[in-house]
Amino acid sequence: MPGPAVSYEDVAVAHERIKRYIVRTPVLSSAALDAETGASVFFKCENLQNMGAFKARGAFNALLQLQDRSRGVIAFSSGNHAQAVALAGKTLGIRTTIVMPADAPRVKLEGTRSHGAEIVTYQPGENREEIAKKLLAEEGGTLIPPFNHPHIIAGQGTAAKELFEETGPLDYLLVPVGGGGLISGCALAAKHFAPACRVIGVEPAAGNDVTLSFQQKKIVKIDVPDTIADGARTQAPGDVTFPLILQNVDEMLTVPDDALLAAMFRLWERLRVVVEPTGALGAAALFERKLSASARRVGVLLSGGNVDLRWAASRL
Repeated sequence: MPGPAVSYEDVAVAHERIKRYIVRTPVLSSAALDAETGASVFFKCENLQNMGAFKARGAFNALLQLQDRSRGVIAFSSGNHAQAVALAGKTLGIRTTIVMPADAPRVKLEGTRSHGAEIVTYQPGENREEIAKKLLAEEGGTLIPPFNHPHIIAGQGTAAKELFEETGPLDYLLVPVGGGGLISGCALAAKHFAPACRVIGVEPAAGNDVTLSFQQKKIVKIDVPDTIADGARTQAPGDVTFPLILQNVDEMLTVPDDALLAAMFRLWERLRVVVEPTGALGAAALFERKLSASARRVGVLLSGGNVDLRWAASRL
């Protein structure tokens, strides 16, 4: 397994590179949630990022470093990375082709298409990476993976860099985990700004591939998980993200889908912002008291807000 391929310096350089293309998203607090949790909680609202998720950071960082833009890029994603690559491609004048599941949330399919990407859908049981590699062989271009790439990881870490610049040191940082790109980058920033901060990753209980891998100190692959957290339906961490997780992440937690849904609506009510299920993973762990946060300063990454509101209304 290769060693860690990204440093905090890469995150800092990425921030300078992408800052004209992204939103410095707000950090929100709620007196009610502080009272309910007993902590001072700082929510980094990446649900208010361009295209509605932190993924814009990594996508712009990767596409801005392309050696040859003329042949376009290919990506595979359940939704947010798809939209991010499509937006970055549109902004930078780069052709984009995105491989997406046919049952991806409507809002994510429509968002990706609105940025001019060509969408290739696949059915359950089909291998999205193999489809992307076939397209790459047929059409050429550059593959932009959703998490397992140094440029993606460095870009995602800028979210935590901004959070710590605004809040100062934190005792805990709670980060949603899919393939590990976000937490890999954010943990680098956390350890730079607050070495004593405990970085905690949170997965859906049904999609605990990174948790199992973390516990066993080796990459564990699971079946495609059935969870409402569509951004965390990964089967295994990557060979770039996993060493960074082992080196810089202190703990992994999981939450069931019912707790995740409750946390999502609680955030809607208390913060007055729309957060998607995957984006609420960190908050769900806090609300479910999976950690002892009393009298602590806690940072929570709200990673995205691209939820189908009709679906959400049906779950009330």
